Amino acid sequence: MEFFDSHSHYNDEKFDEIREQIIEDTYKSGVTKFICAGYDVQSSKKAIEISQKHEFIYSICGISPNDIPQSEEELWKTIDEISKIVQQNKKIVAIGEIGLDYYWNKENKELQKKAFIKQIELANKLELPIVIHSRDASVDTIDIIKNNIVNKRGIFHCCQLNQEMVKQAINLGYYISFAGPITFKNSKNAKEVVDLVPMDKILIETDSPYLSPEPNRGKRNDSRNVKYVAEKIAEFKNMSLEEIARITYENAMKIFEI
Repeated sequence: MEFFDSHSHYNDEKFDEIREQIIEDTYKSGVTKFICAGYDVQSSKKAIEISQKHEFIYSICGISPNDIPQSEEELWKTIDEISKIVQQNKKIVAIGEIGLDYYWNKENKELQKKAFIKQIELANKLELPIVIHSRDASVDTIDIIKNNIVNKRGIFHCCQLNQEMVKQAINLGYYISFAGPITFKNSKNAKEVVDLVPMDKILIETDSPYLSPEPNRGKRNDSRNVKYVAEKIAEFKNMSLEEIARITYENAMKIFEI
């Protein structure tokens, strides 16, 4: 049984002292492919560096809504740098994580939207899917991807448990990726939202080192914990863990064109 962690951050400083050991242990545990996600220029470069060291790791590059520069001039320069980075590296499989975050940042909504749209344009130019971060911004997120068609579609990563957003995302052809929060005892709507997602559009992730699932909630997360997310989906869907592992693995291979 093999797992594909569709979103992790081994470029995070929390892994600096033990990165290579955890990566090795993760692969041995059965997580035989995973994505290392960038969120600004430096983390994107680090993600590429990590993916180049390991055949089974792929990277995504982009500017997240929580990391965009605070002026349009700097924003365009930053996105241009991401464009150059992506075109020089073949192990980059998507533009991301990109999107909108109105939980942490309410003062720069218009700049977030411009950054999101500009990076959608970049994804279309490079014929890549996108990986979407959307927090407390479901209406604007859906509005943007409705009005700015992404040719290769993409993924709602660590998807918020918002039934209406998930319905619309699925109708637009997007994949839905679930992480540790669906395992939390106080999680609302988890089963209802997971049940909305057809099996050919479902993915699993850890978002390491954040959001460790039960039974490891509160600890530093890594890709070995992706099995707990898969177990919870198997429970909700009344399917075997082996089936969920296989289906989510195949789905990730398909959307990332690996």
